[in-house]
Amino acid sequence: MQRRLLAEADGEVDLSHVPQMHQMIETLFTRVLSEENLLYTRAVRSRLLDWVIADILGFGPLEPLLQEPTITEVMVNGFDNIYVERYGKVEKTRVTFENDAHLMRIVDRIVAPLGRRVDESSPMVDARLPNGYRVNVIIPPLSLIGPMMTIRKFAQTPFTSQDLVANGTMTTSLVNFLKACVEARVNLVISGGTGSGKTTLLNVVSAFIPSNERIITIEDIAELQLKQEHVGRLEKRPSNVEGKGEVTIRQLVINSLRMRPDRIIVGESRGGEALDMLQAMNTGHDGSMTTIHSNSPRDTLRRIETMVLMAGLELPLRAIREQVSSAVELIVHMERLRDGTRKVVHVAEVQGMEGDTIIMQDLFLFEQTGIQNGRVIGALKSTGLRPKFAEKFAINNIELPAEIFNVGTVL
Repeated sequence: MQRRLLAEADGEVDLSHVPQMHQMIETLFTRVLSEENLLYTRAVRSRLLDWVIADILGFGPLEPLLQEPTITEVMVNGFDNIYVERYGKVEKTRVTFENDAHLMRIVDRIVAPLGRRVDESSPMVDARLPNGYRVNVIIPPLSLIGPMMTIRKFAQTPFTSQDLVANGTMTTSLVNFLKACVEARVNLVISGGTGSGKTTLLNVVSAFIPSNERIITIEDIAELQLKQEHVGRLEKRPSNVEGKGEVTIRQLVINSLRMRPDRIIVGESRGGEALDMLQAMNTGHDGSMTTIHSNSPRDTLRRIETMVLMAGLELPLRAIREQVSSAVELIVHMERLRDGTRKVVHVAEVQGMEGDTIIMQDLFLFEQTGIQNGRVIGALKSTGLRPKFAEKFAINNIELPAEIFNVGTVL
């Protein structure tokens, strides 16, 4: 019965008219049950109908997982090995597809409306779905365990600074400090590893930008959800199936400079666009922001140097470091700790050059004091050093408690 339903409905699927499709499937479902003389209780009928609708219009057996608000990521390692991330912890589920063919049918249905395809000639896809989910698919021969798919969910309502304080990512004092930095137009880089919460923090910090400023956001896959009115959102375009038509992040950054931005926000800098971002920060677009994948603030600077070299201009290393040290003022580093929580663990100021070396000073450091009931215990503490850019606070009439920079102060 299930195969007949799928076979009859499959040829009539039109994802641009989902409400009508729901009605069509329900009508077909009732007819097939009648023709097959199948009698079910109301509860069983309802579950069967939900299963058929999910398989035809949605994510198949993944649908209940994606509807679960506590789940933030779904990882499919072949048709019968599915994991989720919940509250920062990864756990295996009992959910499975019937076989690889069933999984691929769902994959094709997900990516086809996006004008993308997944096959041996194009075995990888990274895309944003209309509902904001980010989906990555990789299939054989690149994947040795069958089709793999990762779906990252994003909150329909973006996190606020209060949310990050409530879940322990930041403290109110750190929020006030970062708000002051944004209002004072301090150039900011948020660093951290995969899944450490960089984009979430960038979205929260971006909310502090005054509403009268023109903001241009540039992303690989659009994830930022700024609430200001004067926002231009740009998204990289991958090449088509013929390998043509690609528009890179770097091209978008260069183009954004012609769009009269007050600030430029690059979702994640990964390549030669870092050079153009530095130049933007140095030429009247102060207060701009980006994220970078790295292991520490010092590693962030090394990563930026490497990315600038990827621009292909063969600049001397000292010239690159001078650009970096004059453009980047503050690095906020995040980590996902052993207990699955995400925290700001290191805040450092870039002060300039001394010889051929970029000088940094730590402003705030997370000090772990133990583990209690599986949770990491600790606090972000001040090193006692006041940032050089603090003069911007005074110029812009921004007040911060003086004790925030006292040595040992717990933020």
